[in-house]
Amino acid sequence: MIRTAISQLMGLRPSGGLLTQVRDKGHLSRPRLRNPQWFLRKEVTNRGDLVTAENKHFINDLVHEGFGAPALIKGVQTYEQNLVKTKDLSTPPQTWTPQIRRCGVIARKIGQYPLWLKNGERIRTTLLQVVDNHVIKYIPPEEYVAQKLPGRLEPAANNKRGCIIVGSESTNPVLLTKEYSGIFRDSGVVPKKNLARFFVSPEAALVPGTPLNANHFRVGDFVDVRGKTVDHGFQGVVKRHGFKGMPASHGVTKTHRRAGNIGGGGEKGRVWPGTKMPGHMGNRWRVIRGLRIWRINSKYNVMWVQGSAVAGPTNGLVYIYDTILPLRKNQEAPPFPTSYEDSSDDVWYDKVHNFKDESIIYEKE
Repeated sequence: MIRTAISQLMGLRPSGGLLTQVRDKGHLSRPRLRNPQWFLRKEVTNRGDLVTAENKHFINDLVHEGFGAPALIKGVQTYEQNLVKTKDLSTPPQTWTPQIRRCGVIARKIGQYPLWLKNGERIRTTLLQVVDNHVIKYIPPEEYVAQKLPGRLEPAANNKRGCIIVGSESTNPVLLTKEYSGIFRDSGVVPKKNLARFFVSPEAALVPGTPLNANHFRVGDFVDVRGKTVDHGFQGVVKRHGFKGMPASHGVTKTHRRAGNIGGGGEKGRVWPGTKMPGHMGNRWRVIRGLRIWRINSKYNVMWVQGSAVAGPTNGLVYIYDTILPLRKNQEAPPFPTSYEDSSDDVWYDKVHNFKDESIIYEKE
């Protein structure tokens, strides 16, 4: 049952190309119209209002015994997991190579902010916060069976990449079904609101329960960000495709924002596929590739990435992973397989002007 639930997760899949922005086609980018049956319950009739104070104390003791005492970690209310120490969570040491694919993280888009380079140039950045990420499960290549999508061949028998399930933002298990909570049974962490899968090399495997934060990446590296665009609903051609429209007066009658002619007559009297017409706008998965990380604040797990074209609304979920562009891949070894240090540093790229530093320096005469 757990494997069936995991196979239905909308996750990341490797793809190639040199384009900065990649668009998924057709059914691959359309979101699910309804949640699976193992997701949140529709109605919760009893949340423990009739539980006595003694039983509540007993339940809290059981929760603390399994997940640790309540704690505020990285600005998120969660629990101190009773796991092995961080240094013992690491897998046997492996040698990093440029061909190895690491795990990614789940983040929230919290806004946009400008930065200035040391030469005075102003750049636009998007702030992404990595919130309460933990590894839920690792599936080796020989055990993982990729979800068969229409128009795709069956996965090869010699699959060289495994799958890591990552969860973010702990939630109350009372609000979840038993089947969904069963996914987290062997991970040692509280059930999460959001799940995503990342295809990784076997050398980059992570132990379930390993925390992931912004230190998983380095300042100056390039990443790919995948998110769902803002849902605008059904829109006309002026807003959806940027048509100019007709004049406001001078003989125009009720065709100010209409599309106009959509096809010719004669032998080919039909509408050609791909014609720009009114329809649903937004709510599609988009990937923007090759974004440089300009700044990382480890205290709040916030990353400043290049540009303001990251898909999704404010507080929307995005998936971040190492870029696949050949000319922007990591040339030096990143934190491999992840960073196990819990620091509170604020690291800036060397070309970015840090406003905390002195801008004018006087030399002694």
